[in-house]
Amino acid sequence: MATADKVAISSGISGGTLMANAGQAVVDEITARWGPQQTTVLCGPGNNGGDGFVIARLLRERGWSVRLGLLGSSNGFASDVQGHAELWGGPDEKFSVDLLKDATLVVDAIFGAGLSRPIEGLALDVLKALEGRTCVAVDVPSGVDVDTGAIHGYAPTADLTVTFFRKKPGHLLLPGRNLCGELIVADIGIPETVLETISPNVAENSPALWFSSMPILDPCDHKFCRGYAVIAGSAEMPGAAILAAAGARRAGAGMVCLAVPREAAAICRLASQGAVVRVVRDTGTFEAVVEDSRVGAVLVGPGLGVTVSARERVLAAFKHGRPLILDADAITVFENNRDLLFSSASCPYVMTPHEGEFKRLFDFDGDKVSRARSAANESGAIIVLKGADTVIAAPDGRAFINCNAPPTLATSGSGDVLAGIVTSLIAQGMEPFEAAAAGVWMHGQAAKEFGLGLIAEDLPEIIPKVLNDLKIEGDQAGGKRV
Repeated sequence: MATADKVAISSGISGGTLMANAGQAVVDEITARWGPQQTTVLCGPGNNGGDGFVIARLLRERGWSVRLGLLGSSNGFASDVQGHAELWGGPDEKFSVDLLKDATLVVDAIFGAGLSRPIEGLALDVLKALEGRTCVAVDVPSGVDVDTGAIHGYAPTADLTVTFFRKKPGHLLLPGRNLCGELIVADIGIPETVLETISPNVAENSPALWFSSMPILDPCDHKFCRGYAVIAGSAEMPGAAILAAAGARRAGAGMVCLAVPREAAAICRLASQGAVVRVVRDTGTFEAVVEDSRVGAVLVGPGLGVTVSARERVLAAFKHGRPLILDADAITVFENNRDLLFSSASCPYVMTPHEGEFKRLFDFDGDKVSRARSAANESGAIIVLKGADTVIAAPDGRAFINCNAPPTLATSGSGDVLAGIVTSLIAQGMEPFEAAAAGVWMHGQAAKEFGLGLIAEDLPEIIPKVLNDLKIEGDQAGGKRV
């Protein structure tokens, strides 16, 4: 955003104008939701505070009763902030908890993107006293790191956050996301062309990023044209592979093969009647399944167990150059031999760890995006670091943050369905990064569509609606994709 501001200013838009537009945008959102009431605007010494001066003035002009408190001194204000402070004309009251007396609405314009240390002292006391009052945050609730979503000691919970030009990672990553309340992105006059200078490689996951890569149905297609996916299963937990197969089939794969031990064959045939079940005794017979040139993707991991055979199945898929998706036990099994995994990767592959599985292979500190990126760079894999704020990261540095997953997905087997969806999309010809992003979004959207009471078995049944909705939206936009 600092670069965006500079580029916008160099194009002829003054910093003072951007600040005025930001304040106006916040006032428009406030007055669209609430009527005049006793309001306190809390300003910091930086540009965030400058926005606060604009907000206070404009609310007062609309007949609102406004008090303004400034943290620190006006000495040393940047010229843009100084100009808007003078337009406000005062008074600037002593920054204290007393500012909140009788206030029913508080505008938090204290700290924005520049905060890098824990909030303490008077600022901490005042922010803690916001509890129970309607809070509107300018750009981000004070204390939330806009790059990482981390909390610098403390941050209030906003009812509304108004940010500018684009969302920031901290609006999407936990725990910061939970403190933003309703999030509005306002246009303040920064031209879209600044993106050419910034070249961002982080985005919020959405169909706009990958819809054009979705598989196209052709009237002349047969089942193998639509993607042949192989899923390794076990006798101990066959349900995991069955759930993955259901996700893969509903996501469009024309053929799904469950490669399982003899003891699991009967239950797999009964539970997944449209899938092909192949009995595999050992690594050699598994290789005979995956070496078929029609196989478009192989999934190893769900319910497989942390065993030598699980590791051998991963290496066998790599040996035959099949795009590979590693989930659950297929990740954990390389905990003490990750170099073997990384050095054996001869084709594109995706890993879908939750935080526990991630830590078994990687030892990176920092925020979720940075850790996922580092893991992707080190392993050469597309990393899907799962959670309520799943991050999909590629070795080239691209990262998508997914935000549509409801808490109902925290149920056993849901990750197996996700792995199956991603496997299906890769088998159908999508590039692994786009397929992973699409699969994560579809998985979350299916859970949202179903609502409360969700269990993993429900997810595949909702995928057709998600796909149909995507098709309708795409057709309306001229995409003509399925």
